[in-house]
Amino acid sequence: MQTHPWDAAALRDRLFSQEPRLIEAANRLATIIRSVPHDPKYPNVQPRALIVGGFVRDAILGGHPKDIDLEVYGISPQRLEDLLNQLYPNLVNTVGRSFGILKIHLGDDVEFDVSIPRRESQTGPAHTDVQIEGDPGMSIRDAARRRDFTINALAADPLTGEVVDEFGGLQDLAERRLRVTDPERFQDDALRVYRAIQFVGRMGLKVDPTSKALMQRMVAEGKLDHLSRDRVTEELKKLLLKSERPSTGLAFAREIGVIKRYFPELHALVDLEQEPEWHPEGDAWTHTLMVVDQAAKIAKNPDRKFSDLEKLKVIFASLCHDLGKATTTKTIDKRVRSIGHEEAGEAPTRAMCARLTLPDDVVRAAVSIAQEHLKPATFFRDHEKGTMDDRSCANAIRKLLKRIHPTSWRVLIAASEADSRGRGFPDAAIKPYEAGRFFTSFIEKNRLDVEPTKPLVQGRDLLELGMKPGNQMGIIVKKIESLRDEGTISTREEALAEAKRLIS
Repeated sequence: MQTHPWDAAALRDRLFSQEPRLIEAANRLATIIRSVPHDPKYPNVQPRALIVGGFVRDAILGGHPKDIDLEVYGISPQRLEDLLNQLYPNLVNTVGRSFGILKIHLGDDVEFDVSIPRRESQTGPAHTDVQIEGDPGMSIRDAARRRDFTINALAADPLTGEVVDEFGGLQDLAERRLRVTDPERFQDDALRVYRAIQFVGRMGLKVDPTSKALMQRMVAEGKLDHLSRDRVTEELKKLLLKSERPSTGLAFAREIGVIKRYFPELHALVDLEQEPEWHPEGDAWTHTLMVVDQAAKIAKNPDRKFSDLEKLKVIFASLCHDLGKATTTKTIDKRVRSIGHEEAGEAPTRAMCARLTLPDDVVRAAVSIAQEHLKPATFFRDHEKGTMDDRSCANAIRKLLKRIHPTSWRVLIAASEADSRGRGFPDAAIKPYEAGRFFTSFIEKNRLDVEPTKPLVQGRDLLELGMKPGNQMGIIVKKIESLRDEGTISTREEALAEAKRLIS
């Protein structure tokens, strides 16, 4: 078997090169724990503190995690809490005490959790149906056994840098393999299947066959049916926001049956034909995966200056953008057409969102982009062909911005660009997105992004023109906006002139 590429010195260097406050805090606590007299209640365990979980994994991979978990052996929960209060007065958060977890916040989003080893056993179908029992006398191996994957079962001594690897996690990490630590314990929390999906996407891991078969069986047996919407949503967000290629996680989700069972709107795109002239990559599912990867790349480009919420809007909306094709795709004159798929995208998008707990802004953005994602390219082509002049194009874009409000046009353009780039053409991912440049320049030139829903004239303007307050004012404002949408008027001056005519 191939050995992992890290010797003890390399592992130690990677651990100790992390955030100094975290390493110093871990070292300080571990030093004190090591000096605590042996507790006869735990005869087989010397007091010891180990760094556990994702910190060890990410540090070995060259990352820089912002939080750290320490597991303390051989000391009672009360004794541990007393020690922490002495070390960090007024900084110990005991909200997780019932789970055997204490939190210490060091500032600047840097924090560490301190816990004792514990056993967790499922007592019912819901994720809250779990019995947790702390056991400071547990062995390091038994404590590691409860962790979901071998790469997360690694531990490290903060005093020496020694990595404790009870289940071959280093080898799995070196071979980019995701493997269940203990098949029986893994099933205690079905959310671990979704964690596998996002780990595949985030870290580019391959799932070993035995672990994959276990997860397939859990899905088929309905063990994920009772997971809360909140917990599933959080794992989906991690997949979309933390992966360079979310498609790999989504593809794995399909392989183990999650897409078919829990996301039927996406499963309906599998093997759904598309016109090869526009989609040489194949079916609508393949296209969607390519689009999501492009959306992740675009949204996370620092030049775009998207907030985290905007990134989620772009990527999730891209996942949903073609859901309407499932009910509109037909072969007409030997060509595949999905006429009206934009409008038809609203219902399946809302249906999928209803099983999640996404922010309302994200849902609105997903629906708007499902309905409007082709418009930027359509306006660009029509303007290029001369079937739409500058004035009518500006008005069409203004109405589009009004329809998608409050979703930013920048979010729409990013998703539309991802749709254009997520295709099987050789240059699709690298050629300039001319429709985006056109759309952006038109918006900036005509200042169309300045309050797109604000009427050209308002009630106070009508009062200044001598009109008396009343319901008639609203009728006139709506009439002027209708003329604006039709393209009859476009400027405030034209609107005021029309208002004068209507008042007289």
